[in-house]
Amino acid sequence: MAQSEPTAPLDGPGAAMLDALFSQSVVGLHLLDPDLRVVRVNTATPAMRDVPVEDVVGHRVDEVYGLLDADEVLPLLRGVLDSGVPLVAHVVRAHRRGGPGHQYFHEISVFRLDTPSGDVLGLAVAVVEVTEREESRAREAVLEMTREHVGRTLDVLETCQELVDVLVPRVADIAVVEVVDAVLRGDHPPLAPLPRDVPLRRAAFRSAAGGSGSGSGSGADANAPQAHPLGDVRALPGPTPYTQALSDLRPRAVASLDEDLPWLTADPARARAIRAAGAHTLITAPLTVRDTVLGLISLYRTRQGEPYDEDDVSLLLQVADHTALSIDNARRYTREHTIAATVQRQLLPRRPSSHPALETTPLLLPPDSGGQWYDTIPLSGARTGLVVGGVVGRGLHAAAVMGQLRTVVRSLAAFDVEPDELLARLNDTATFLAAERATLPTADPLHRQALAARFAYAVYDPLTLTCTVAGAGSPSLVVVHAEGSTEVRNVPAGSLLGSEDKTPFAATAFTVPEDSLLILSDTPLPALVASGDADALRRLAEQHRGRPLEDLRDDVLYALAGTAEPGPTALLLVRTHPFPADRVGVWQLPDTPTVVATARRLVRDRLADWGVERETAHDTELIVSELVTNAVRYGSPPLELRVINDRALTCEVRDGSASTPRLRHASVVDEGGRGLFIVAQLAQAWGTRYTPEGKIIWTEQGPPPG
Repeated sequence: MAQSEPTAPLDGPGAAMLDALFSQSVVGLHLLDPDLRVVRVNTATPAMRDVPVEDVVGHRVDEVYGLLDADEVLPLLRGVLDSGVPLVAHVVRAHRRGGPGHQYFHEISVFRLDTPSGDVLGLAVAVVEVTEREESRAREAVLEMTREHVGRTLDVLETCQELVDVLVPRVADIAVVEVVDAVLRGDHPPLAPLPRDVPLRRAAFRSAAGGSGSGSGSGADANAPQAHPLGDVRALPGPTPYTQALSDLRPRAVASLDEDLPWLTADPARARAIRAAGAHTLITAPLTVRDTVLGLISLYRTRQGEPYDEDDVSLLLQVADHTALSIDNARRYTREHTIAATVQRQLLPRRPSSHPALETTPLLLPPDSGGQWYDTIPLSGARTGLVVGGVVGRGLHAAAVMGQLRTVVRSLAAFDVEPDELLARLNDTATFLAAERATLPTADPLHRQALAARFAYAVYDPLTLTCTVAGAGSPSLVVVHAEGSTEVRNVPAGSLLGSEDKTPFAATAFTVPEDSLLILSDTPLPALVASGDADALRRLAEQHRGRPLEDLRDDVLYALAGTAEPGPTALLLVRTHPFPADRVGVWQLPDTPTVVATARRLVRDRLADWGVERETAHDTELIVSELVTNAVRYGSPPLELRVINDRALTCEVRDGSASTPRLRHASVVDEGGRGLFIVAQLAQAWGTRYTPEGKIIWTEQGPPPG
């Protein structure tokens, strides 16, 4: 250290000024010797006006100032003595002399004092009380943490737990949040004042003693007694500060929780918890939004000695406002989520349709987002349409679009169109809906959300053992064969429904052996394809025989949950079975006028074997007569007649012509034109299905025999 120039001893006016400084300065001035004992102190500061100087001078600094951070402050002071580097504007905490009480903050600046020869004389310490400034900063920090950490999820219970985690121990030693039970279900909160019989659920709790918990099921520490367990639902007894706060929507601060308070007898359980925890002060405030009551926040102090003041009340009101808005947002989401899930359940089939040749079970991920759907559609010729899809987005609007698309799919499937043609027509509808959405006012949130949907449609024919599939997006189809081998079928990818891409959709057809397991998904299956968890697919292949389809669905769900990649949103598991051979009759017919009588006889004998009622059998003979007559007259060979005893009694006549039959309403004098009219009157449904070799005219009568 550089040698200072010698100075004249301080006397005369200089000594008088130094004495005046130590007796009049409102900034705390302390001189400490190298042992950190007080040598001189000014007496003009508020903290020293009523303290005898002899009680301070000669004592070590930590013995007279009630430092709360003595283990931190003393090493800092010794560090200045050793290094000579000043310590500037360091904040320390202390109690007033005379024992614990309110916590005060002081900003200290410490400088080493040396003789001209370099000997260390001690320390000069300047002290400024900054309690108000630091408490204001602490309150701002709590508000900032509340804005940052409370309301990060759209879950009411999680929001409440986030709140108590912020408040303890910064503002309170114990924090409790109770929420109107109806709010957790998404219902509208009641108007203020809150009726006495409205139940509240204890949603969150935290204690500085170590107890914490939330509605998710966390427990509380034994050192943190509670009046009621988390999740408890009950109306608050009254009158108490809690019920009063919920009545007039004003906070209540209780400076002293002594046993003489009359309202404690109104809530014995809460009184016992207060005494067991050693709480001595309370502040409670309502959670309100637009004059409705969402719940109640209650804060207690046990370790912190000072009672709550007006600044604490103001802080809690700001915290409560933010929390109430977060809870209300979560409530609104819960309500919309519940409505969307309800709408989705109403729009989805109650159960997959049964069929002798297949069984199905769906898997929706997530099951209640509103936009995912599945369907199994009975088609002519004992075939079944298999549908999985998902609307991009969540909530009620996605559920509404899902319902519209599902209705269109069923309508298009009734026309026996091929999967690729069905997707093209369905995309026209989705494009129309997207255009409608684009015309909404710009203030409407849907205006900015593009309408898009994933979709996969497959048609399974148990009589020919073929499956034809097409998709929008990137659908996938896994086939698990009866002997245990597996394959991932390459389903042609297409643009999402509703997009402006005009690329045609493509379909692929392949053979599906009997007793196979199909997994149809509207998106790739990362956990089941070769690039994912091959073991999961192998286990599924080895174990699928003889197990319920619902158990296999769970296996698929567990496999998908184990991958970090985005999974599918909708799956349909399908197990195929052999179609009973004795429930089908197929005959090749010659192209001659006399074949009509032969066809009637063949059908009559087969229906007799099936035990069909006489009236139904007679109607069927008339139908077959008209269909075969039209095929001979207007079609071309080869001719084939098929009857199927399935969901309905089905008659099919196949010919090699692609000409379309047309239902006519013949006049009285017309000699023909009544054939299809008669067929339409006798059958429940009829239609035309086209094949590469020609067409099939089919009819259905029901219910099926037997």
